[in-house]
Amino acid sequence: MRATNGAGKNLGADRQAVEVPREWYNIVPDLPSPLPPAIDPVTRRPVDEAKLRRLFVGEVARHEFAGERFIPIPEEVRSVYSIWRPTPLVRALRLENALGTPAKIYYKNETVSPPGSHKANAAVPQAYFAKREGIRRLVGNTTAGQWGCALAFACSVFDVKSTIYMSRSSYDSKPYRRELAEAWGAEVIPSPSERTAVGRSALAKDPRDMGTLSLAVGESQEDAMGDPTARSAVGSVFNFVLANQTVMGQEAVAQIERLDEYPDSVIGCIGGGSNFSGLFWPFYHEVTAGKSLKEVEFIAAESTAAPRMTRGEYMYDHVDAAGRSSLTKMYSLGHTYVPPDIHSAGLRTHASAATLSLLVQHGVVRPVAYNQLDVFEAGTLFARTEGILPAPESAHAVKAVIDEAKKCKESGEEKVILFNLCGHGLLDIESYRAYLSREMTPGDAAPGAIERAVAEAKALHPWLQQTGA
Repeated sequence: MRATNGAGKNLGADRQAVEVPREWYNIVPDLPSPLPPAIDPVTRRPVDEAKLRRLFVGEVARHEFAGERFIPIPEEVRSVYSIWRPTPLVRALRLENALGTPAKIYYKNETVSPPGSHKANAAVPQAYFAKREGIRRLVGNTTAGQWGCALAFACSVFDVKSTIYMSRSSYDSKPYRRELAEAWGAEVIPSPSERTAVGRSALAKDPRDMGTLSLAVGESQEDAMGDPTARSAVGSVFNFVLANQTVMGQEAVAQIERLDEYPDSVIGCIGGGSNFSGLFWPFYHEVTAGKSLKEVEFIAAESTAAPRMTRGEYMYDHVDAAGRSSLTKMYSLGHTYVPPDIHSAGLRTHASAATLSLLVQHGVVRPVAYNQLDVFEAGTLFARTEGILPAPESAHAVKAVIDEAKKCKESGEEKVILFNLCGHGLLDIESYRAYLSREMTPGDAAPGAIERAVAEAKALHPWLQQTGA
């Protein structure tokens, strides 16, 4: 039986307390309603596994359609995971004291992976399965550089070549992540580029185009589809990626139980949705399976530059900016929407995962949005209290935690708050310099930009929006 009044001791040093998970958890069988299928815009029929097998590594394409609740993790993958997993569960006592809150704040520290973020949890299995299937090259896309670094690391472990299309804004402003990926052997290309038709088209419209995640997705997929020895590697949005990340949540369930605690709130930042889903899915499973003694609140923190969940629409749209990908039902700002050039590049995307979107639609997940000034204020406070400089993306979760902790101070409630510190900010120093020198702007979405892009996306496939497919 789980109690909620434990001493809250720190598990940061006790890596042997919990083993590396042996299975990935797939949420699809436990969703409150069936997941709407991805639609091929040409045939107007659901996308089948065969098409995904040409785009992605075969085994992960199979996982995308898997009906089983738990998927075994190969021992070779667990062996690489064990370099840094289990990751520490830490109580943020100094942050609690600074806030004067009765809440207990815990964070899962994913900054300890070799690339410095949670992204390696999904990169390692994709590189492993690619090697096993004889795939010579994985082609990825990245904005902040976390996925690019993780993919480069994983490919170096399994001797697979990697090509990474990195949004020009981050390629220029975050050179250290680019150089880290290159140190692991990756070829890193600024996006948009002259290398693909998608990139050339964007540059023809604007030679100074600084790129977006959806544009980099379009380039990476075009590259992969043009090379029979290559496959696309993705770091978010797809079910198989989010399932790979559940090693975090499974460890957190076991670790927090050892402290005789259980969270009232589970919090994470969201771009595509992988790190937050990886943490909260196992707790969601506990709730739906009747294993939890509490009704847990799930809170997703996004950027006001790309407020998909708080200002977008739940509709069918493309994942890529070029409009060539399959159509997915998700919260979207429209695939032509171009977010302001903010420092939290990993959250600078027009849409989020279909599973996460469905859970927001059902009210299971509560989204909140913050501007980057408030986010960097929260990140700076966390660094000055807990000693870790969070990545700008992680700082969105920190901001949400601070808000919830302040509510507890006002109400006197002794809640347990758990969040995911999904990446460190040691390679984001320029971002913090801009904040501390007061050069940073809020970075909110431009007036009318979201409404125009949503209207364009809905008008592109009216047959699909009307039928609901």
